[in-house]
Amino acid sequence: STPPPSIPDSRFPSPHTRRRFLAVLATLLAACDPREFARRHGARLRLSVATGPTGGVYYVYGGGIAKVISAHVPNVEATAEVTSASVDNLKLLRDGKVDLALTLATTAADAEQGGGAFERFGRVPVAALAVLYTQYTHLVTLDRTGVARLADLRGRVVALGGPGSGTEDIALRILRASGLDPARDLRAQGLGVNAAADALKDGKIDAFFWSSGLPAGALLDLASTPGRAMRLVPNDDALEALRQAHGAGLYHRADIPAGAYPGLERDVPTVATTTLLVVDRGMPESLAYDITRALFDHRDELAAIHPEARNLTMEAAAAGAPVPYHPGAERAYREWGVWPA
Repeated sequence: STPPPSIPDSRFPSPHTRRRFLAVLATLLAACDPREFARRHGARLRLSVATGPTGGVYYVYGGGIAKVISAHVPNVEATAEVTSASVDNLKLLRDGKVDLALTLATTAADAEQGGGAFERFGRVPVAALAVLYTQYTHLVTLDRTGVARLADLRGRVVALGGPGSGTEDIALRILRASGLDPARDLRAQGLGVNAAADALKDGKIDAFFWSSGLPAGALLDLASTPGRAMRLVPNDDALEALRQAHGAGLYHRADIPAGAYPGLERDVPTVATTTLLVVDRGMPESLAYDITRALFDHRDELAAIHPEARNLTMEAAAAGAPVPYHPGAERAYREWGVWPA
């Protein structure tokens, strides 16, 4: 179930060339059914899915999506790309270097509006195919550090996620919402989940943030390490300030349940958002429709790759995205009778 290796960007010489290709493809597909077009012309479209680092859920889940597309969308081959996750993914989507992307809902909203990390990069013409699952903010430490709440991070060495990640964005927002200045009140490091878990085990950092579905592979490994008692720190006390600053619809409370990781004996309340599967608005409607249908027609195959796919439902997927849905996805949800009235 390991996703295929990434493929180089040289398939398309430039974002301009890629956008011209998609525009021509959209015109051709508008003239006939994509299956009929592929049958007549022997076309095989290559798509790439921007995921995340190898220790997180995005990489595995995105690899599953690529596998389902390749197996069940006629004459399409999809490949999973290793990335820094949400912010990086949407920049790649904007530049025409990937075709689908997993992203935090909060990051997608910023990209669509040109806010947050996208103020200096510009708006991204992003459209949702589905809300996939709940994204929990893990604040990870070890028992020996004595970190038990957000306020205990003052003066500590804390990893905030890799540069270009949604984790970094949400970690900075949570710290500010809890009254901490990331630049002044702690020693911040930009580490992805694998590097952060190793640094915590080695005593080089005191805690790290990781935004993820359940379970995250790197955290499973950390929690299973002999002589290292992993602790997840509640962070929902920042929720109200976050919602006031960034909108009530983007964040909610969700508990990481006891037993989600080895040694986790109690539910841990966290700041949560959702993960979306998004595309460029210029994707042909019939292609977006076929991909959306494949996700649900073959959900069991996704769930066999990562258990978060068990939480994928038509009703939840069709509601709650803070960006417009692609018309192809909307058509699928209307056919299933789950499109919100």
